[in-house]
Formats: sequence, C-alpha cells, structure tokens
Amino acid sequence: MKDILTELMDYLKGKGVSYADARYEEHEEQQIVVENDTLKSVSTSEDRGVGIRVLYEGGWGFASTNRLNKDALFKAAERALEIARESAKRSEGVELAPEDPHVDTFRSPFEKDPFEVPISEKVDLLKAATKEMMKVEGVKRAIGSMDFRRIRKVFVSTEGSQIDQLIVISGSGIVAYAADENDFQWRSYPSSFGGDYATRGWEFVLEMDLPGNARKVAEEAAALLKADEIEPGEYDIVIDGQQMALQVHESCGHPTELDRVFGYEISFAGGSFLQPDKLNKLRYGSEIVNITADATIPGGLGSFGYDDEGVKAQKSYLVKDGVFVGYLMDRQTAAKLGLRSNGAARAQNWRHIPIIRMTNINLLPGEHSLDDLIGGIDYGFLLATNKSWSIDDMRVNFQFATEIAYEIKGGKLTGKIFKNPVYYGRTTEFWNSCDGIASEEYWHVWGVPNCGKGQPQQVMYVGHGTSPARFRKVKVGVAR
Repeated sequence: MKDILTELMDYLKGKGVSYADARYEEHEEQQIVVENDTLKSVSTSEDRGVGIRVLYEGGWGFASTNRLNKDALFKAAERALEIARESAKRSEGVELAPEDPHVDTFRSPFEKDPFEVPISEKVDLLKAATKEMMKVEGVKRAIGSMDFRRIRKVFVSTEGSQIDQLIVISGSGIVAYAADENDFQWRSYPSSFGGDYATRGWEFVLEMDLPGNARKVAEEAAALLKADEIEPGEYDIVIDGQQMALQVHESCGHPTELDRVFGYEISFAGGSFLQPDKLNKLRYGSEIVNITADATIPGGLGSFGYDDEGVKAQKSYLVKDGVFVGYLMDRQTAAKLGLRSNGAARAQNWRHIPIIRMTNINLLPGEHSLDDLIGGIDYGFLLATNKSWSIDDMRVNFQFATEIAYEIKGGKLTGKIFKNPVYYGRTTEFWNSCDGIASEEYWHVWGVPNCGKGQPQQVMYVGHGTSPARFRKVKVGVAR
C-alpha cells in the first residue's frame, strides 16, 4: 500500500498541486457488554480505506474510498483534485506551516494484544464483577463493558513523509444502578460513561480489578438512595481526578482549539473566548495551574507517533504558571499565527478530513497529598465521578454534576455522603481559585473515547492527565 500511495503522490505533484497527502487506515473493534451476570452482546467490526487530501492554488479537496485497487485510488485522487480546483475559486488562500518530512514507524506500547485474549475470558471477568454488584440490596441493574480497538495507519505526503503506525486501545468499566420507590442512583468505576481507556493492552483491563471494586461501587449506589442533598451555597471543594479530567476537557482543551478561535466550528461545536489578543497575557488560573498538550505520554489515549498531517507527536504548554500561552493547532491555523503545528490534526478514520483535536490535555501534578487537600478545608466536599455537564458555546460558563459528594468537616472526611451534587462557575474565575493540586502519586491519564466535533461529526479518543485538586468558594447546588 505504501508504494501505491507514494506513486499517487508523484502523480498529484505532476498535476501541479502545492501539497497532497494520503492516509490508509485499518480499524478493528470488539465490544462486549454483560448485564446482571448475563452476556448481552458481543460485536466486532472491521473497516479499511484511504483518504486523500489535495491543496491546489489555495483550495482544499478531499476524497476517500474503500476500494483499494490502483484504479480506484487514482480516481479518488482525481476527485480530490477536482474539488480542490473548485474550492480554489472561492478560497481566500491556504498556507501551511512548515514541517520536515518523516520516514518512521510507531507502535503503541502494550504487553498483551487484547484481540488475542479469548472472548470467554473477557466475559467471565465482566460476569464476576456484575454478579458481585448484584449481591448488594437495592441494586437493580449491574453493567460491565469492554471495548478494544486496533488501528493501523500508513501516511504519505508530497513532501516525502512515509509513516506507518499501529495503535492498540483497551477500555473497560462497570456501573451499578440502585433504585427504590422514591429514587434512582448509580455509581461507576473506574470512570463514568464506559470506564477508562488507554493505548495499552489486556494488562490495562486487569489492572482495574473490576471484580475487586464491584462491591464498593454497588454499596455506594445503594447508599445514595438514602443520602441527603447539599444545601446550596459557596463551599471549598476538592475534585477527584476523574472529574478533573472532564473539567480540563471542557474548560481547557476545547477553548484552546485554534479552529474554534477562528470561528470554523461556530455553527456546531462552538467558539472560544481565547482570542489571539489574550495569548501570553491572560491570567487563566492561579500560579500553580499548568496545562499541557502531550501526545508522547506512553499509554495515554491521546498518544500517537504522528498526527494525521504527519506532524510528530510532541508536548507543548497551553497554560504555564497560570498564564494562557498556547493553542492546539494544525498546519493551516498555525500558519495564521506564524507558528508551527503542535500535532493536533486528527481524523476519526479514513473517511474524514483531519481537524484540530485534543491529544492528552493535562493538569500537571502539584505537591500535595490528598489528605493535605482535604485537611485545608474547614467545611466542604470532595466531589467524585462525572454525572453530567454543560458549558456555553464560548467555553466560559459551566455546570458539572457528579455522582457523589463526600462531606469534609474540620479537615477530615466524615463518612457522610450527599447525592445529586452540582458545581458551577466561570472558567477563569474557577481556575484562579485553585490553591492545591495533588502530587504525581495521584496523577493518572484518563481516557475519553467519545469527544465529538466537526460537521459531519467526528468522534475522537483523547486523554487527560489529572490528580485531585482543591478550589475555594465554588458555588455548589443540587442537580435534579
């Protein structure tokens, strides 16, 4: 395939294009769901094809095909070129930031290929976890799921790049649903909305110890049925690492996407308050807040060798010592600011054109233990595990609900829990109220496999490295 795509690039250069690239992708996926100790579904899928981008006289063209013979590929290239010629008539002109050509291979790290593990072994693990959850009185439904993906990519460009990548993704999680005549509550582990994901193998799922954590998850779900609700007001709070991941995702990751800033996503995904005049000037958060985009973290769900424009994976700062200092960029938007891309262009698959996507967007760890953070609060709450979220189109005003709140009194957890907690605020005010971040011991890169963006919509897998953090005088209420 690499030889054919290289020949295709030579052909397009002969047609006078200023730039072109082609991506061949193979996708394999396996999903398993067990409910109440019973196998509900096993689904598998395979998909492969080629996407071709062409830049001609300042206009983009894109075409794709799942017919992989030489004639079909050249016809797709002609379609992309035809679209680019038409686009050029209406385009204001596109420039790309420079990028050196790369000839390389990349393989995500894993110890055991999850596709080589028998389905029966995976089902037995999920059955053990759901069976344990169903032993708890009040739990009416227990679900365990697994999701595995294997992605092979071959990228070539008219600039001379030839890149071959293999990325393996593993994810799993459990959730217990409890109900009585008056209420309905749930608890998730290790994270909500399908669990946790990483570019790792079967060993990642085993490390979660789903059966060993099942009883606690179920007991908390049942206990929430009889729990009180928080009296609305302003409180000092600690937010756990899993919820911090979504907080970073919504209020730090999305607003730093440069295509949003330029209005390219305004009709669907929204815009951003982080206009270029704020770069290197805006006090985004307190001095301990450092946010990075880092696609080089081993095992991170947003990790890879090269993005879908052939830009090498890298680490860059978005917020440094509390100051807004950088964007997520592709080659086109980076050129508008006279910068180089930091490797944030990715497509869901071969059918889609690359757009700016998060990689691993991380809140760097601080110096505190979790006990330190809790110990600094006279009265407040530890909020854990996302339940729902809302944030405005410009990424300023937000509201997050969590599955549970643990009461803090006199610098200690009291053992009392509260249901339906919600906290809300404004992005920069919230991050400036951060006065403590837990250390690297508590830091974990959480995987988010369902970030949506673009028209037509593309779903991308991203990561967020976070540890628990403390915030002062945050508005907390009740979600119903």
